[in-house]
Amino acid sequence: MTPDSLPQPDPLPVPSPDTVPGEIPTHQRRVRYAGKHPRRFAEKYKEKAPEQYAEDVARIIASGKTLAGSHRSILVPEILETLEPQPGQTLVDCTLGFGGHAREILARLGTDGRLVGFDCDPVELPKTTERLRQAGWSESQFIPVRSNFAGLGASLASLGIQSVDGILADLGVSSMQLDDPARGFTYKDDGPLDLRMNPTKGLSAAQWLARATPKQLATALRNNADEPMAEALSDAVVAALQTQPITRTREFARLLHELYRGRRWTQDKAEGDARIRRVFQALRIEVNDEFGVLDALLRQVPACLKPGGRVAILTFHSGEDRRVKHAFAEGERLGLYTIVSDSVRRPGPEELRSNPRSAPAKLRWAIRSSTGAADQ
Repeated sequence: MTPDSLPQPDPLPVPSPDTVPGEIPTHQRRVRYAGKHPRRFAEKYKEKAPEQYAEDVARIIASGKTLAGSHRSILVPEILETLEPQPGQTLVDCTLGFGGHAREILARLGTDGRLVGFDCDPVELPKTTERLRQAGWSESQFIPVRSNFAGLGASLASLGIQSVDGILADLGVSSMQLDDPARGFTYKDDGPLDLRMNPTKGLSAAQWLARATPKQLATALRNNADEPMAEALSDAVVAALQTQPITRTREFARLLHELYRGRRWTQDKAEGDARIRRVFQALRIEVNDEFGVLDALLRQVPACLKPGGRVAILTFHSGEDRRVKHAFAEGERLGLYTIVSDSVRRPGPEELRSNPRSAPAKLRWAIRSSTGAADQ
């Protein structure tokens, strides 16, 4: 995908049908809102302008939904309690996203503190940076870095930062990416079969599938989604793609439905939908090398933390959680961490009700030991 094909803004309101061709329109009619609950992302203009439609927005939030084009941060109080950000400290948000966690952390760091925010998404990073600038955070207080967190140590060094007081990594996919069909993260709406966090780098999911062997696809489905029929499904998918290449999300979902039903691997549509979500998850993890990037972060965290510094990692997948748990346990065994969480923190009933997308979240944390890390 080229920069010119990145997701574009929603279309402007259409001119009035009374406008004479060639004449400058004197009035533009707003696109009609498609009922109380429009399904298409492009039609949800009320949700994208909450300051103008406060009543509608309040109703949407109260129903436990996330506004189109936004994101609701998860376990915010628990993360703040874990990291304990203090005025004047330097912290890192490895996964800036919509900036919800960042805003709360910045408020506690004060005017002399610093937050470095990493995000590899060229579409969302400028938007979030602008929101934080408009909220009053200066270039010295908030430092955006367009990169994933695999290069955490090198990026901090380039900024003249040797070590920090706290590190946060929220590994969930932002709602802005999930909800926008142009990003190709979901089968529920038609869009390009992309799934990349950075749509200008690497292979899209469609390109990866076109090149994958049955063994490569089976490995991805088994390791990234625990697909029980990984080998048989991979053989069928690769064979189908050799006959008819697929580049759209709905096309791929339709193929998966046909394979699951035709081979009686699913009992009903609900089970089929759940397994298709896991296939999309497996492809997303693969094309973004999410496990490799996480492993790189976990190796660097101890060296990037000051003595007594804290790290909090929010996972949404068993493969992520296992990696974090094992890395923290190994760090404690080696004396890199003095304390690690012996259990996970999860969203409570109220957060689950107000934000159902928080359900898979698991928070683990660790505290750097007082030896082995140089002061900044």
